[in-house]
Amino acid sequence: MRRFSLWLRGKPVVADSALAAIFVLLEIIGVGNAHNKLAYLAIGVLLPLPLALRRVYPRAMAAATLALSLTETLVGFLVQDDADHIAQLSHGIMLYTLVAYVGRRDGLWYGLGLVVDLVLSIVAIGKPSGSDSVFTAMFYALCWTLAEFIGARHAYDAEVAARLAVADYDKERRAHDAVAAERTRIARELHDVVAHAVSVIIVQADGAKYALRRDPDAAEQALATIASTGREALRELRRTVALLRTEHAPDQLPQHGTAGIAKVVEMMRGTGLAVELELTGELDDIAPEVSLGVHRIVQESLTNTLRHAGPHPKAWVRVRRTDADVLIDVTDTGGPSPTEPAARIQGSGLGLVGMRERVAVLGGSLDAGRHADGAWRVHASIPLRSDPAD
Repeated sequence: MRRFSLWLRGKPVVADSALAAIFVLLEIIGVGNAHNKLAYLAIGVLLPLPLALRRVYPRAMAAATLALSLTETLVGFLVQDDADHIAQLSHGIMLYTLVAYVGRRDGLWYGLGLVVDLVLSIVAIGKPSGSDSVFTAMFYALCWTLAEFIGARHAYDAEVAARLAVADYDKERRAHDAVAAERTRIARELHDVVAHAVSVIIVQADGAKYALRRDPDAAEQALATIASTGREALRELRRTVALLRTEHAPDQLPQHGTAGIAKVVEMMRGTGLAVELELTGELDDIAPEVSLGVHRIVQESLTNTLRHAGPHPKAWVRVRRTDADVLIDVTDTGGPSPTEPAARIQGSGLGLVGMRERVAVLGGSLDAGRHADGAWRVHASIPLRSDPAD
């Protein structure tokens, strides 16, 4: 049953179509009590049909249901038939759908449409009665209240899922950074081994050349040192290359350019963090290390905003490319005042340190701090061309 429930949850059209079919079947069963059977059957079959797609196209199906309800009122006026349709319960279901899956504003407009239809029914064909009107109002209120609870649960589940996605994404990024750091260490070791070995070989070869005729023993010792050093360097080179041949990072990491920045911003928006993004200039053809640096600064800044900027945080991200560098500016609404230690969320402080180190490696600069109005701002400048030391 759990598997069937999960499968059915992923296919809303199937469940909603079954609900519409039940209403149609009940209308067909009740057609025998109608004064005008043809009109009753036509309305009874058409009115529940929009329920089949209520969660796929909620606004369109709500409009269709309201139009069919107004048509029912018109037909009832023309044929003087005040028969009640059990499919009128679809109005409450559609109201629930709008409030739970779209929003209160759409539900309110739909409710106003139902009020208009109710007034027209009373004026045109004299139904429903007072008691029926009270029951209808209570039914709609119940549907609205249930939709509020279900909508809040859906919003909570969506936020939890988004935060889990951000956590998984951050975990993958940290794993990739760890692998990249390890490879950098291996590359430095390789550089040290090869540079040292080549330097020794050159010095020993020069000494052997001068000592070859005057001191054959010293020349022989120099050649032995050259051979030993070469073998050791070759052994280290093979070991290091064997480590580097294994690809540890996922194929999708790292993402560079505007796509990577947009992905981080979209994931943060899914957690409830309001983010405004502004990208200026061509950011997709810059060097990978610069692009990755921009990506990391935006990611770390938005993560800090999510952690420290209070219950309703908002951030503005602006990335601008100039002729000489890339400027990153991330500003948020700020968190609790530094003079209120009880209200502050204490962090490790390693995020800013990591950003400063990354920017320094790329030859740029980074400033971070709180403004007088309480907003927190991170501003970084990364040059497009750098000359790293050998």
